[in-house]
Amino acid sequence: MKKDIILDIKVITNAKKNEVVGKRDGKLVIKLNALPIQGKANKKLVEFLAKLFNVRKSNITILKGAAAHIKKVEVRGVDIGKVVEIDE
Repeated sequence: MKKDIILDIKVITNAKKNEVVGKRDGKLVIKLNALPIQGKANKKLVEFLAKLFNVRKSNITILKGAAAHIKKVEVRGVDIGKVVEIDE
């Protein structure tokens, strides 16, 4: 079954690699190997989430926080059966 999901994400930029590091304060914490300059980190986040959820990049929208470390992101068409819950 495919659904649309909304994620609260804390982005840590300038990391060695792209990875989900867990959940903190109800937010998914993601490290990205991009700098928050000229939208590079946002572009990398969209690419990373598209690969993570196996959806097209066009299915991902940053709803809030495009210029901040805390973001609200919509991912459309996620196969819910393949999503793994992350413990705090």
